[in-house]
Amino acid sequence: MSKSIRLTLAAVLIAFAGMNAKAQKAGLKTNLLYDATATVNLGLELGLAPKWSLDISGNFNNWDIDKQLWKHWMLQPELRYWFCDRFAGHFLGIHAIGGQFNWGRFKHASDFLGMNFSQLTDYRAQGWGVGGGIAYGYTWVLNKHWNFEAEIGVGVIQTWYDLYNCQGCAKKVASDQKHTYYGPTKAALNLVYVF
Repeated sequence: MSKSIRLTLAAVLIAFAGMNAKAQKAGLKTNLLYDATATVNLGLELGLAPKWSLDISGNFNNWDIDKQLWKHWMLQPELRYWFCDRFAGHFLGIHAIGGQFNWGRFKHASDFLGMNFSQLTDYRAQGWGVGGGIAYGYTWVLNKHWNFEAEIGVGVIQTWYDLYNCQGCAKKVASDQKHTYYGPTKAALNLVYVF
């Protein structure tokens, strides 16, 4: 397990252990949109104050699907302000994003959201990225322990990557490539268990 993943898990455990169970609430969640793409994901949301919470979500995909490479891991912490009570109704969030990726062998790829995926038909890109954005969401209370949440966010992500020839997948053809992405940075339909 990498050092960054260990540090993130330790921070989450420390924050969770410091909660006062009577005065605070927490929620575990899964993003159904990620589930639909076979991306393993988990979120933890901690109540900080009556109108504030901290959401920390992460996802991991290490699969080759139909010979296409879409491997990545990502962490996305978000500070949320709730208009009414936390874990119910409208909220605004500010989030950060960080992770690594290894993408390639995309069939019939084209430009999408300002990114040229067509070069990933014959090549693969391996690198990392960081960014941030703002989000709006709404949470529906289903019962005492279950909520359903929808959220959309926009922002910027800066990526750095190397490009490899996919025929051998080992020969580097370009180093230190850089791309700045502006657009959607978060989309979620979360099923949440509140305790």
